[in-house]
Order: sequence, then C-alpha cells, then structure tokens
Amino acid sequence: MAARRISSLLSLPSVFSYTAASLRSFGRYSSWGRGGISRFSTAVAFEEPITPPVQIDYTQLLINGQFVDAASGKTFTTLDPRTGDAITHVAEGEAEDVNRAVSAARKAFDEGPWPRMPAYERQRIILRFADLLEKHNDEIAALETWDNGKPYEQAANVEVPMLTRLFRYYAGWADKIHGLTVPADGPHHVQILHEPIGVAGQIIPWNFPLLMYAWKVGPALTCGNCVVLKTAEQTPLSALYVSKLFHEAGLPPGVLNVISGFGPTAGAALASHMEVDKLAFTGSTDTGKIVLGLAAKSNLKPVTLELGGKSPFIVCEDADVDKAVDLAHFALFFNQVFAVISLS
Repeated sequence: MAARRISSLLSLPSVFSYTAASLRSFGRYSSWGRGGISRFSTAVAFEEPITPPVQIDYTQLLINGQFVDAASGKTFTTLDPRTGDAITHVAEGEAEDVNRAVSAARKAFDEGPWPRMPAYERQRIILRFADLLEKHNDEIAALETWDNGKPYEQAANVEVPMLTRLFRYYAGWADKIHGLTVPADGPHHVQILHEPIGVAGQIIPWNFPLLMYAWKVGPALTCGNCVVLKTAEQTPLSALYVSKLFHEAGLPPGVLNVISGFGPTAGAALASHMEVDKLAFTGSTDTGKIVLGLAAKSNLKPVTLELGGKSPFIVCEDADVDKAVDLAHFALFFNQVFAVISLS
C-alpha cells in the first residue's frame, strides 16, 4: 500500500474563500480547510499524508468485464506529476486491443441484456454505482490526486462528489427518455422512437479525468449504448478503478471497456474503427481535426468534439479592481492552470 504525500495549500483572499466554500457544497466539508489552510489554492505551504493511503490494484486493460494484459504485453509508466517519479506500469493498449474491446462492446450491444433490459433496471445499476462512488470517495480522490496532481481537497470535496451526482442525474433520465407521437393527415400519425446508437467510442483528456469519464460514459450507458473508452496516457488509473466499481454494481460484461494507451495507436484505432457507431472526443483542436478525419474516412461515424480554447478576462472601467485580480488569479491557476473554461 503506497502512502501518498501531497502539497497542502494556502488559501486565497476572501473572494476565493467564498468560491471554494461554494464548491465544497458538492461534498463533505474538510477540516483541512480550517485555520486559513485550503487545498484549493496554488501555493505550496506544507505536506501531510493523504488518508486513506492509495493502493494501486488495477493497471490492466478492462475488456469484456475482465482485466487483461495488452496483446503485445507492452506497458507504460504513469508518473506522479508533482515529482516526476513513477507510480506504476499500466498496460499499453494498441490496435489489436481496441479490436478486442470493440468486439466485446458489439457483442454486448447486439446480443447482451444492457440495451434490452427495462430502463428502470439500467437506472438501478447506475444508482448502485453512484452509491459505491460515494462509499469510496476518499480512495478515488487520493488516486486522482496522485496520478493527476490536482489538489486533494478539490478532488475529494468537489470532483468525486460531482462524479457521484452526475451519475445519479443520468440514472434519473434512464426511464424518462420517451418517443413522440405526432398527428398526421386523416387517421394517420407519426411515431418517433429513441433508440441507442450502438457502440460508442470515447476519448478523454487528463485535466479532469473523472468528470470527463462521467460526461462521456454516463449518458451513453444510460441510453443503452455500449462503450469503449480510451483514457489519457497521463491519467489512466482513476477510470480503471471506478470502472471496476461499475461492474461490482452489476454492469454486464462488455458494456464498458477501458483502454489505456496513446493517441497515435489506441486513439487512432478507435476513431477509425468500422464497428464504432459514434465517437466523442475531448482534447486539443489539432487532435480533434485528426479524429474527425479518421472517423470520416472510415464509416463516416458521427463525432462530438469538445476542443480546447481560451477567452478574455474583461475588466470594465468601474469594476472593483482588487476583486477582479482575485478572480483572475483563481481562474488562471484553478486546476493547476489546466482548465479550458472562461477566464482560464
């Protein structure tokens, strides 16, 4: 069991304290925030161990409900971004592994129970998963902090609770997605049915691994699709851990497959795969162009792109300059500056 030490953080002025307090409303309050110390800040104050310590149990690919080695036997090192030290070695998925994962997802969709079970039953499984996320909140947050480098309090009191809330939100939609009946001429009517697309390929970045996991995996599974998810090579660990919890909650084999690997190999294979029916990508604009091209040249699968960008911080002449500086500081350095949001 690897005990993990991270940086404790100095709090910002009052405007930031208010922001942090608002964010903490998503989860449990932490005593670490007392006495002027907050782990949301960007300045290092001192170090103390995370409790509970982190244990790395899942480093293989998740295919068809089982953790398996890469077909090539290759692994790569995931690093602690704070120190540059190795955390562990993770299976390096490539095209053959993507093929295995897509085949498992295709079989689960075409023959398995997930898209055919009552929406209420899918809802129950997703809600059980959310309960497990809540139960293991601190372990997940510690793992996320170690592999990603974000402040522990941000992970434990904001992002993991938000992960839980997101899956509960999506679960609530499972039995509320209805078709439409439209009157037509005479005795006729038009009936619209909403059906799952099939196999969804998903590629997520490293700045918000768990939230990106929720935003990609949650809606797709709620609607009855099956998923092949490629994690960022910088942050593969948390998705593997929570996906194991998803299967503990009752997710059938093959419905969710997780491939750790690199963009030019695993990512390209997923984007160009002929058996993937829909692709979702979050990352840089340059990579988004490549992904879109690969999808178009293969089976012309529909693609959803969420690409990087920045926006200006406009301070009007009559603004409170001190408050503007505080807000600009928070927006710039939030999440170690790795946030593609307004003011970042």
